[in-house]
Amino acid sequence: MSSKGMTRNTYLSKNLGDFPPGMVICGQEYVKVEDLRYGTNPHQAACFYKPAGRVCPIGDMKVLKTGKSGLSQTNLEDISYALNIVKYFGEPACAVMKHVNPSGAAVQRGEETVCDVYKKARDCDARAAFGSVVAFNVMLDAVTAAEIMGTFVECVVAPSYEEEALRIFNDGEKYKLNSHIRILQCGDLGSLAKYVGDADSGLNTIKILADGSAVLAYPLLTNVRSAADFKAASAENKTAGMQVSTVRATPAQMEDLLASWYINISVRSNGVVIMKNGQTLAVGTGEQDRVGAVEKAIEKYKSKYEGAETIEGAAMASDGFFPFPDAVEVAAAAGVTAMVAPSGSLRDADVIKRANELGVALFHAPERVFSHH
Repeated sequence: MSSKGMTRNTYLSKNLGDFPPGMVICGQEYVKVEDLRYGTNPHQAACFYKPAGRVCPIGDMKVLKTGKSGLSQTNLEDISYALNIVKYFGEPACAVMKHVNPSGAAVQRGEETVCDVYKKARDCDARAAFGSVVAFNVMLDAVTAAEIMGTFVECVVAPSYEEEALRIFNDGEKYKLNSHIRILQCGDLGSLAKYVGDADSGLNTIKILADGSAVLAYPLLTNVRSAADFKAASAENKTAGMQVSTVRATPAQMEDLLASWYINISVRSNGVVIMKNGQTLAVGTGEQDRVGAVEKAIEKYKSKYEGAETIEGAAMASDGFFPFPDAVEVAAAAGVTAMVAPSGSLRDADVIKRANELGVALFHAPERVFSHH
């Protein structure tokens, strides 16, 4: 790669490395799919492999339209995490991914169209959605395609497309900003593991440490199959005594708590997802403290949200427990009135007591879903 200063062409040029045609990890054979445009950055070469003998919704994606020099590692990671969100929903759903975190996600409510769902996902943070990867769990139609082409998008992935949608995506003359947009057709999302117990060892994750050592781990899946797996929060300690959440959530809030929990699985910890009527209002991600993640989400809602919803009566999922009541207080002050988080804090009873005082319905999830991707 040239040592000269970086230009626009740097990001569109392929950086080829020296990678083998196949490899074996823990007894599983992998075959080379292709050399990627580059890795996380243009000076890092990268290669894409898939398990041999297995049909893979991502590894066997069809490239219906390519951009200059193809996909990068970053594109593939965003595609994977976006599909990891929409796979959980039976209704039309959309995830807009940027730097391996959702800038927004949405699921259909009522008679909303696929285009409505896309706009809900995009408008959670339309500024961050610029240059994103957009994923769907249903056929993508022409109206939605035209809406996508109104702003810069790196990749779109869906199980199928209307012919007119593909024509729109290929109209580089009209949509010059998106002349390099990459359009991909994924496989059956129903074959992706969702719940604990679904996965075999082929889905174990591998992280290589700075010295070449490796950590092999089971994949991050969930035990939560429905909102019924969220239980009214209860705990006891010496300062607060026995406390039980007494505030009821509405059926709509329960739907949003479940959806936000599934979305939060693909958010970098510490993460919170605030949602209302099937739309993320804000995603707080990557903070080292829990209340900081909530503060970030509230600030993003105030400064970046462009949708039609208000935060009053919204629901929030937290990927880890509340160590103090402060995160609940910050969210409640903004208007959030239903929350779910795992238990495990020494101050769980204090948090529940404060939630009751603030009129917040608080639920405990049966697990923590930290993600350090």
